[in-house]
Amino acid sequence: MVNFQMAENYGMDDLLNIMELLRAPGGCPWDMAQTHQSIRANMLEEAYEAADAIDHMDMENLKEELGDVLLQVVFHASMARQAGAFTFDDVVDGVCKKLVYRHPHVFGAAEARDPDGALSAWDAQKREEKGQQTAAATLDSVARALPALTRAAKLQNKAAKAGFDWRDSAPAMDKLSEELEEFRSAVRESSNVEEELGDLLFAAVKAGRFAGVDGETALQKACEKFIRRFRRVEELAPVPLDRLDVPALEALWRGAKEEET
Repeated sequence: MVNFQMAENYGMDDLLNIMELLRAPGGCPWDMAQTHQSIRANMLEEAYEAADAIDHMDMENLKEELGDVLLQVVFHASMARQAGAFTFDDVVDGVCKKLVYRHPHVFGAAEARDPDGALSAWDAQKREEKGQQTAAATLDSVARALPALTRAAKLQNKAAKAGFDWRDSAPAMDKLSEELEEFRSAVRESSNVEEELGDLLFAAVKAGRFAGVDGETALQKACEKFIRRFRRVEELAPVPLDRLDVPALEALWRGAKEEET
């Protein structure tokens, strides 16, 4: 058993100490065996669970999920310290310096009269900090691990800030129709289907931007709607779904849809 003093309430130093004990000889075999790569998915999962708590305005759950996100930060920092790369204090130091540097309208002489002005100041400081001298460099900096629809929207927003965008929604809608036809053609010919589907989705994100709709949010809501209606289809079905033909399934779907109107 490790040398640890139980407490009624714990602080940040306690969390760091607990992680060190878990990773030290005599600690937890699982924690000691982990690497940055092995728990990469955990970081993403915990972030999504925190986002889900935000979406549901569940403050009690959000408190817990933020703790899980913090645990992932501490876990990675502990492994980095053991490898001699950096420490948790280095992480804190870095983000503090970033916040000060990217808020010249708060900690410097720059001005920002509204949220848009503040965001512009942040972006300008970030480009200077990262040495991004071209618009293409800002696009290349968008994380590739982001959900694809979110990444597409970020890329389009950055391109638009550089002046690469249509002035109204009509060309975006025309492009969406064009990509749909190209996707249909690709499916018929069994050629470049994946590429054309990607182009169609990218165009859909663009059209959504002009309509003021976030593609990732819209698709998430569509997923929830599908689950809701599918559940109702199962409830309405007289027999298991795999024993029904397509017209019968479509009729059940229409019935579930009409109940919502």
